[in-house]
Amino acid sequence: MPVLSRGRHRNPRRGACFMELASYLAGERWSDHPACTHPLLAALARLVNDNTTDARRGELVTLVPSIIGLTGDDLRIDATLSLRCATTALPVAAAERQLALAVSVLAAEEMLARLDGRAPGRLGEAGRRAMEQVPLAAEYARRFSRAARITDKGFRKYAAPNAVQLSVVGIAQACISDPDAVLKGLLSDAIADVTALVEPPSRDAAVHRAPAAATG
Repeated sequence: MPVLSRGRHRNPRRGACFMELASYLAGERWSDHPACTHPLLAALARLVNDNTTDARRGELVTLVPSIIGLTGDDLRIDATLSLRCATTALPVAAAERQLALAVSVLAAEEMLARLDGRAPGRLGEAGRRAMEQVPLAAEYARRFSRAARITDKGFRKYAAPNAVQLSVVGIAQACISDPDAVLKGLLSDAIADVTALVEPPSRDAAVHRAPAAATG
């Protein structure tokens, strides 16, 4: 079995990054961009892999099987991942990264509101909590965001990937006690988010027991 390490690898004998190991387990051609995983989720996994310390990277192995098969074209996946990353990083990232992360939170919230047919401008619980912890950055981000309306294509191609990258690097370089644990937690939460979006609820969860008929 290949051992997790940073960067790309020519073959399993030279090691593997998170997504190369996923391609191996999925039976795909050896690649760090396998078809079995949503591109943005795969990008997050590669970034977490490369920004986790060598001593702790092996702890990510248990998450690899759970990322296989999580893919789809729904823009909610991109927006949900972007929001998860930005809200996780915003409270811990250095001050110089906070404005960009706060803008990412607002962009993801706006995109989700648009996709769900909700009125823009109202933050969800995670977004609200994250923004409350950085009031100055949040104020400037709201001023900036009022002047910019991102397109669906622009969000998927630029805003969401930038938010993911900025978030992971911001966490890795943050002055916190255990950034490796935060990065692993972020990836685990992101996998759970995408699983909820792409996998239908189980039959047992969807079917409710009907009330027993009265007997006469």
